[in-house]
Amino acid sequence: MNNYNKYERYQRQIKLKELRTTGQDKLFQSKVLVAGAGGLGCPALQYLAAAGVGTIGIIDFDMVELSNLQRQTLYSVEDIGKSKAIRAVEKLKVFNPDIQFHIHNLKLESKNALELIGNYDIVMDGTDNFATRYLINDACVLLNKPLVYGAILRFEGQVGVFNLPDKHNHKTDYRDLFPNPPLPSTVPSCNEAGVLGVLPGIIGTLQAAEAIKIFTGIGEPLCNKILS
Repeated sequence: MNNYNKYERYQRQIKLKELRTTGQDKLFQSKVLVAGAGGLGCPALQYLAAAGVGTIGIIDFDMVELSNLQRQTLYSVEDIGKSKAIRAVEKLKVFNPDIQFHIHNLKLESKNALELIGNYDIVMDGTDNFATRYLINDACVLLNKPLVYGAILRFEGQVGVFNLPDKHNHKTDYRDLFPNPPLPSTVPSCNEAGVLGVLPGIIGTLQAAEAIKIFTGIGEPLCNKILS
């Protein structure tokens, strides 16, 4: 932390009787891995950092492209051709230097997924392909880590929480909803079908809200539910 009172930055949310300094301390101690620093990851990262989540990891091996800027609001024209994970951390560190950031500028694969995910409390899925989505889900199931899911296409988005017990101690995972990956030729990507620029901002912010619920114990996470 810097020289100022560590709670000063967060006083507006600390005033919430449901949160107070106890909840803020839980956020300071929390660790989240954001998989994908693109359309969903950008808003999620900004609001997780703003909330004071103590440790944030970013895994993404893509470079910034001009066509990203319509929805990936962490980046600017000067960032084109640069690593998303590195540029995101550089900007977020300026925004909130209290937070510990970890850059994973690599591809998430079966050979590294368990080791990477094992270092965090929660995983937030901001990826854009089914292979990685199923890989993240399966690793979270093996490691018993909650997974905050988000997906977008054209004008529609989804948010949900997997692998987290509800009040009846029942939990589901992504394969309970979609047992098998679809054939690549049957599902268009955002590159092919398009996406409204504000949509990932809405869905990514909702993902950040779900993570904050889980970390602090406030409210009811979307366990075993999909918000569309």
